Amino acid sequence: MTGHAVVIAGGGPTGLMLAGELSLAGVDVAIVERRTSQDLVGSRAGGLHARTIEVLDQRGIADRFVSQGQLHKVVHFHIPLDISDFPTRHNYVLALWQNHIERILAGWVAELSVPMYRGREVTGFVQDDTGVDVALSDGQSLRAQWLVGCDGGRSLVRKAAGIEFPGWDPTTSWLIAEAEMADEPAWGFRNDAVGTHAIGKMEDGKRARVVLTEPRVAPAGEPTLQDVREALIAVYGTDFGIHSPTWISRFTDMTRQAATYRDRRVLLAGDAAHVHPPVGGQGLNLGVQDAVNLGWKLAQVIERRSPESLLDTYHAERHPVAARALQNTMAQMALRRTDDRTKALGDHVSELLRMEEPRKRWAAEMSGLGIHYNLGEGHPLLGRRMPDLDVLTADGPRRVFTLLHDARPVLLNFGEPGSFDVAPWADRVRRVDARYEGGWELPVIGAVAAPGAVLVRPDGYVAWVGDRMQVGLGEALTTWFGPPGAV
Repeated sequence: MTGHAVVIAGGGPTGLMLAGELSLAGVDVAIVERRTSQDLVGSRAGGLHARTIEVLDQRGIADRFVSQGQLHKVVHFHIPLDISDFPTRHNYVLALWQNHIERILAGWVAELSVPMYRGREVTGFVQDDTGVDVALSDGQSLRAQWLVGCDGGRSLVRKAAGIEFPGWDPTTSWLIAEAEMADEPAWGFRNDAVGTHAIGKMEDGKRARVVLTEPRVAPAGEPTLQDVREALIAVYGTDFGIHSPTWISRFTDMTRQAATYRDRRVLLAGDAAHVHPPVGGQGLNLGVQDAVNLGWKLAQVIERRSPESLLDTYHAERHPVAARALQNTMAQMALRRTDDRTKALGDHVSELLRMEEPRKRWAAEMSGLGIHYNLGEGHPLLGRRMPDLDVLTADGPRRVFTLLHDARPVLLNFGEPGSFDVAPWADRVRRVDARYEGGWELPVIGAVAAPGAVLVRPDGYVAWVGDRMQVGLGEALTTWFGPPGAV
């Protein structure tokens, strides 16, 4: 039986990102993916938010994505919200279809030599005190210390683990199709008593992408071209001669979240842990950020530097973030109703969101830049993303994010050089003496006091803020990166 430290079920964006994170940490990880290639039928998700791009920048691969997409300076929550004044190098949404995102991520993972079992699926597993026996659809099996389900909203891993998936049943469904049209369609958006519909031109200039709100929640089953034709006629009075579809699908506003992200040696990430309507483009971004939160923690446990209890912080930190995303997508869906009372409410919400403070608050939430993990009281930086400052180090000018390329934690000392001793953790934590003369600014919060030193986790979040007195530093180092001398 072939063995790996970690087996990831699913090679989409979440699974690929997690594989890259674990590989950077030196963990033996493999992906099981049902597709025989990374080719994806249909466009799926359509972009990357600012915090996700920052995460990719922390690994030195953001330019691979930015060079392939289009930049838009707004996020959407009911109305467009400007983020061009946010204190980040990536104050935009990157419009880039999921097939391109996956292709680029898969290329990065291939460079890291992560093995991928293609054309196979996880069909079941049995876990014990030391690992998980993972059954594959070809009759083979793999032995893993840990299994991570990144296998989508219908996750077999989640179901087999018996993890509950509470939430809300669908109230609305949409047909989506990518196909050719014999006649020139009515490009753009159209609103009626049923909802919003749209027809847009695909990248190749030949096909159209159609999204149609259905008058009632459709029954389960795969939609057909005839379903699309009938829906087009109902909305536009014609089907525009639609033909030769490359993708037809249906999605709903079903909203659910896993009750727990871990059952012993089985973990969940991405859509396997949370599903919601696609408004605002949250799903793919949540999954990638799940992976970056989980990867270094799982590596610490596998390397026996940290106890398994460190994995409890994965659920504690990421479950509330996804729960909030579920709330905002449900709110946006409610605001899309077409009755007069909802339109009146929408007008008031629009007026509110055009005010400065609400605009910043909701834009920070949608972009991911406002995430705050509850790591205790103290400096405003604690539990928030570390800004990508231009600092001066002994090796010359550096961006903070470049110090995170190898996915290792960094203690940044802005005080007297050499004043921090992290020798007991030197094999895990890099100390960098740095100077920075500019101001410190966080999204929504604004200017904050300059810290004497910060401990930055591999995922880019600040785990400790202090000064040369080093109060609490040893405790923070032990909490996140294990006790001194741990092997």
